[in-house]
Amino acid sequence: MPKIKSHTGAKKRFLKTSKGKWKHWVAGRRHLLTPMSSKDGRSMRKAVYLNKVDGEKIRKLLPYR
Repeated sequence: MPKIKSHTGAKKRFLKTSKGKWKHWVAGRRHLLTPMSSKDGRSMRKAVYLNKVDGEKIRKLLPYR
């Protein structure tokens, strides 16, 4: 069987943790940050984890990770 190609967009955006969860970063941190509250900006610094259903979708896009 031939190898399956990994989705290049998903490779750049998602990281698999040692426990098998998918980690990603919050969108909306590039521009137009001035009207955003400081609280919102601070909460966007941290990475977040995908839920189980979305994790299964990413697993199909990144089969060898």
